This record gives sequence, C-alpha cells and structure tokens, in this order.
Amino acid sequence: MKKQNHKTIDLRSDTITKPTPEMLEFMIQAEVGDDVFAEDPTVKAFEEKISNLFGMEAGLFVPSGTMGNQLGVKVLTNPGDEILIDYKGHIYNYETGGAGMLSGVQINPIHGSNGKLSVSDIKDHVRGNFDWEPKTSVLCLENTTNKGGGVCYSKEELKSLKAFADENNLKVHVDGARIWNAMVATGVEPEFFGEIGHTLSVCFSKGLGAPAGSMLISTKENIAKARRFRKMWGGGMRQVGLLAAAADYALDNNLPKLKEDHRRAKKLAKAISECSQLSVDTDSVETNIVIFDVLDESATDALAKLEAEGVLMVPFGPKTIRATFHFEIGDEQLEKVVSVIRKIFR
Repeated sequence: MKKQNHKTIDLRSDTITKPTPEMLEFMIQAEVGDDVFAEDPTVKAFEEKISNLFGMEAGLFVPSGTMGNQLGVKVLTNPGDEILIDYKGHIYNYETGGAGMLSGVQINPIHGSNGKLSVSDIKDHVRGNFDWEPKTSVLCLENTTNKGGGVCYSKEELKSLKAFADENNLKVHVDGARIWNAMVATGVEPEFFGEIGHTLSVCFSKGLGAPAGSMLISTKENIAKARRFRKMWGGGMRQVGLLAAAADYALDNNLPKLKEDHRRAKKLAKAISECSQLSVDTDSVETNIVIFDVLDESATDALAKLEAEGVLMVPFGPKTIRATFHFEIGDEQLEKVVSVIRKIFR
C-alpha cells in the first residue's frame, strides 16, 4: 500500500477507525484493576451489561472476535467433533485453522446463500451414528455475514435453524461480530439472539469503532470454562478496563450511526450497478458492506486505480472487491467515492 494522506478515503474495513477525543477521555476516566484476578470493576460491569442485554447469564471480555469465536467452539465441543458452518464463514476462512488446532475439531463447510445457512442446506450433514464418522456437535451461524456481503438472518430463519439444532442435539454458536449492524437493519431485539445461541460472540471494534475488544456470552458454566482457556491462550489481560470503557462508550454513542453506514453502502451499490465494467447484487446490500465484481480486469488492478484516486478497498477474490462503511465516512466522502467509481469504471 502507498502511504496514505489526509485525503485518503479508507473503505478497507470498519476496523480502521480511530478513537475519538470523547472516547479517549472516557477511557482515561475508567476505574481499573487486574482482570486476571477478576478485579477490574469496569470490565466486570461491562460484562454484566452486555450479558444482560442479550438475556444471557455471563460474559467474558476478550481481545478479539477470533478469540471469542474460538472460545465458543472450545466450550461446546470435544476433540474429534465436527462443526457445521457456511463455507463463507469467518471461523472457516479467517481464523488460521484455529478450530482444528485449539479444539481438535473438524469443520464441515456447507454451501448456503450469501454466507447464510438454512435447514435444507444442513439437514443431510449431521453425522455421528457410526464409529467411523465424526460427531456433529455445533452449528455455527454468522450474523451479519462478512464474506456473504453483510446480509442478515431473519427471526424466522434463526428459529427454524434453532429448532433443527435442538432436534438433532446440536449446540449453536452465533458469530455476532457485526450483530449490531444486524439488529439495526432488522429491528430484531438482542434478547432473541440469546435464545438462539448457546454461545454468542460480539465485537466492539468493527462498526461500533472501539480500538479493540470482543465478548463471549453464554451460561456461567461455559464462561467459567472459557475464562480458563482465555488465560491458557494468552488472552488474560490486566487493567483492561481501559478497553472495556472504550467499548462501552462505542456502544452507547456509535450504535445509532450504523443506520447511516447502511444508507451510504446502498447508495454506493446503486452507483456501482450503473457502471458497465462492474457487477453488484444490490439486493444483497443490507448493512455496511458492499461486495462487487470487476468484469474486465483483476481486482488487484482495479484496486490500484482506486488507490491512485485516494480510495482504499480490499480484494475479496480474483475479481471481487469489498468496501465497508464506518462512522468516519460521511456523505462528502461517499460522493467522492461515487465520483471516482464513475470516472474509472463507467
């Protein structure tokens, strides 16, 4: 990447945001302690706040969404088990094979639609009746779907999958890295997700804009197990109330901004759809992510042209590009991106 200047519009991810002065001040004011000794009051209060929000018993603040997901898999499985996930799922694609290394489980990637699974997709994939088969034990659902373009599960879809999981003695892990976007887009209340997942991971450093931090939410028993593995995996932190305070501030102040991210993403998708050298499914743009294809060249070449005009995005395949909106991108920046897209690809 070339060195960025102050005019660069960065749509590579919603993880690139910087703490605002107000967030930094809130962090400075946080009361902290040693969280490995369970003595950080800010962390403890925030864990209780988030677990109550989703109607679950307990929460565990962790450094990253990847650790949250891996801890969820760990506490729900035994070595030799198998987990089901859409082939576009984050746990399968972007967590460096952690499920096999850390939990000794096998991943069965299923082809769903835009990163989402349905009962018809998974009904023939539950195994374990024979000695030579892995035991299918967990169904992993990602909401919103990253590689699937930020689409959301409906209540009805999740109820159907949960009923199937119950009938087949499967646990459910919900990867809610962008669950906040899903709630804003669908209006589904947080308590509902607590009824679907045996474990739920949520992230504060993506759309909400905290500098770091995620949380695993589950039963008190599962969180007690996860806490030990968090320490084993190097995730035990000390005065981490500073980060929990940032996450708390982000939730209270940046959640309402997600609606605008979604609006701007849809406007960009419409502009892309009007360019003859690009292809996008505008109906799949439900939240803050836009995934589109370049028709006449590689994604790498197209991204170089965009970067030369001060717009950064990321490759998502040989001809596929992802743009992700966040609160640092306003309408002025959006109009510049639309202008650049039309200039290059129309």
